[in-house]
Amino acid sequence: MKKNIVYIVLIVVIGIIAFVPGVKDFLKDQFFPIATIENAVTVSEEDYNIDLQGINVPSTNLKNFKDKPVFLNFWGTWCPPCRKEWPSIQKLYDSRKGNVDFVLIAMNDEEAAVRKFLQENNYTVPVYIAQSPISEKLLPKVFPTTFLLDKTGRILIKEDAYRDWNTESTHQFIDNIIK
Repeated sequence: MKKNIVYIVLIVVIGIIAFVPGVKDFLKDQFFPIATIENAVTVSEEDYNIDLQGINVPSTNLKNFKDKPVFLNFWGTWCPPCRKEWPSIQKLYDSRKGNVDFVLIAMNDEEAAVRKFLQENNYTVPVYIAQSPISEKLLPKVFPTTFLLDKTGRILIKEDAYRDWNTESTHQFIDNIIK
């Protein structure tokens, strides 16, 4: 009888985690604050060499962000999960732009569509369109894809999906990497 109760409780807990919206993300933030840490992967000098056409900021090259912590996001106006995570990225940018450089690269998008999206939503996060090839190490396979790079170019976070970036664990993580 006790075994059956344990099994039922276990099934109920798994069901809540799997089917109640937000529970899985809450638990992930509590117990695994960083979705993916890839300590061994470092962005090389060649990987940083990407010409970037500025949309709401001056044009530059990604190598100008080398030796600084960088929030690097690949997204598109055509991508519903990308659009969904934008408000949390804007809030993170507003509170951490002095600590981390933000580089959001619009992919497979027209400049006019990107400008319209930013203007309609009053977004101020720096957005670019790549004008040169992106290395395989950074080229996203899905959208959105976000990297958090430390000042040595080491990939500390790689997230291949929508994420709420305005969480306490993300803020603490950024505060720790700038020390």
